[in-house]
Amino acid sequence: MTAIAASPVNVAYLITGVLFILGLRYLSSPKTARLGNRLAALGMLIALIAVLTQGMVQWWILGIGVFVGAAIGIYSGRVVKMTAMPQMVALFNGAGGGAAALVAAGELLKILNANPGAFVPFDQTFTIVLTSAIGALSFSGSIIAFLKLQEVMTGRPIVYPGQQIVNGIILVLVLGAAGMVIANVNITTWFTVALLAALVLGVLFVLPIGGADMPVIVSLLNSFTGLAAALTGFVLNNNVLIISGALVGASGTLLTLMMGKAMNRSITNVLFGAFGSVQTATGGSSSTAGQNVRSLSANDVGAMLAYAKQVIIVPGYGMAVAQAQHSVRELADQLEKRGVDVKYAIHPVAGRMPGHMNVLLAEANVPYPALYDMDEINPEFSRTDVALIIGANDVTNPAARSDKSSPIYGMPILDVDKADNIIVLKRSMKPGFAGIDNPLYDDPKTAMLFGDAKKSIDAVITAVKTL
Repeated sequence: MTAIAASPVNVAYLITGVLFILGLRYLSSPKTARLGNRLAALGMLIALIAVLTQGMVQWWILGIGVFVGAAIGIYSGRVVKMTAMPQMVALFNGAGGGAAALVAAGELLKILNANPGAFVPFDQTFTIVLTSAIGALSFSGSIIAFLKLQEVMTGRPIVYPGQQIVNGIILVLVLGAAGMVIANVNITTWFTVALLAALVLGVLFVLPIGGADMPVIVSLLNSFTGLAAALTGFVLNNNVLIISGALVGASGTLLTLMMGKAMNRSITNVLFGAFGSVQTATGGSSSTAGQNVRSLSANDVGAMLAYAKQVIIVPGYGMAVAQAQHSVRELADQLEKRGVDVKYAIHPVAGRMPGHMNVLLAEANVPYPALYDMDEINPEFSRTDVALIIGANDVTNPAARSDKSSPIYGMPILDVDKADNIIVLKRSMKPGFAGIDNPLYDDPKTAMLFGDAKKSIDAVITAVKTL
């Protein structure tokens, strides 16, 4: 029996797949995330070289595309601020979905031009139209997510009467047009209808999503893009696209479910609940909210922290906006020199994307063992002298436990209110991104330090050094 020699390209794709899997595995931990990123990048490089050697088109055309794409990626990764990382992720994710849709559309035109009037088999029309529809939805939805995160448009849910009915009608239109393509009825016309309807559905799909749900929706759109990429692999008969797309789709779906669990909400509630809409007289808002707020100076805060035994730092989007992560690390170093035990409490949905706080603190070289997830750190708050909250509004809101009228009721939160003292760093008394007031600020144990988070922490550091 004669052995069949393995194709060098398929071997390269196999190596790429293994590196992608290892990269994803290492990305699951902050300690090994950099190694995982490098392994995945190496896998992509091997895949690109394999594609360049196949001679599908002139190699220099693909080479230019690779060079331009790499240049944009490197430039963006180096200059984009950490506060803008969520919107960059949303934008790049949309680019992936758009690319999948364009590739599928191009393949369809190639098939139709090669055999005008010929019947296109089911397996080709099905994968092509499905790839294009999902890719287009991911593209337009990601663009809206980008605009919301960039605050070009409001981060609040945009809703109108009958919105779900309209979305349902458009979804039926997408499916109906796709069915006509599969049935080989006016393929070009109905394919265009399916593509345009999917683009519109992507926009309307994300418009009612509030800013507080952005970590969930970004994960979900990421899974859509992965699915589109995997389907593109079937369209092009490319194994590495199937593997990588399936990995992205599966991990994105799992992350979406984990984010939903962290908020104690179902995915359907996230998609159709319009969480983040402005609340009036319910959900933690009241006419007396903020009337009992106590304000401290940076010197007072410095003294409280310096003479504490244990301090838990709770980072949020306020830290990201102020680019205060390096100052936070310096403050922790100063406190530890005085024998204070400093820990960091990380809520799964703090910030604007999954792992946002981990990324920021890793950039500041905060030791990984000092980072604790919600389940690990919550029992510590009752033994903590000071909980220092830096712009983390919604994930510390005790209304989630007690106020059934609150839109975040039932969402697991960090138990900061169980600490002996609570210090909150905020610019003002405006509510968080979810648009609801936080009764924690009226707690007698809570004190506010108003101002830019970085400047406030720097002033606290100065105060600690002078003690």
